[in-house]
Amino acid sequence: MTSNRRNDRMDRESSEFEEKMLFVNRTSKTYQGGRRFRFAALVILGDRNGRVGMGIGKAKEVPVAIEKAKSIARKNMIQVPVENGTIPHDIVGENSTSRVLLKPAGPGTGVIAGTVPRSIAELAGITNLLSKELGSRNKVNVAYAVFDGLKNLRTAKQVRALRGEVQPTGGAQ
Repeated sequence: MTSNRRNDRMDRESSEFEEKMLFVNRTSKTYQGGRRFRFAALVILGDRNGRVGMGIGKAKEVPVAIEKAKSIARKNMIQVPVENGTIPHDIVGENSTSRVLLKPAGPGTGVIAGTVPRSIAELAGITNLLSKELGSRNKVNVAYAVFDGLKNLRTAKQVRALRGEVQPTGGAQ
């Protein structure tokens, strides 16, 4: 049996994350000899512990598109601050004409959201969340909007640190 370090590393990385394929889109172009199809796959990767990534892969075959999407998702991982199973504050994520409102929820509420925000929240490890999709409901744009919102979340500790750097540390004047 031959051992390939690159394949071993890929297997180890993929076992670390759960994956969810949200959708596969098929497009066609008509040529003189007939139609040619191409596929785009939207995949979410997450460890249910605050790390989540999203990728869109395009190829002439579905399995290749899914693999491309997984590798892109691994490269685009973000860290989400999760406090007591929810997010620290309300936020609106935007992308193109899609906006997604994300609100923290009390314990036992669950994830009340559409398909895309639910998938992303669950793979990020968020167990209580309220969300509303505003504007366009295109799955790709909604996914990007959710990621925009999650990227801009800050914990109270992070905000205090930012404010501490901005305020002068002098005595009374």
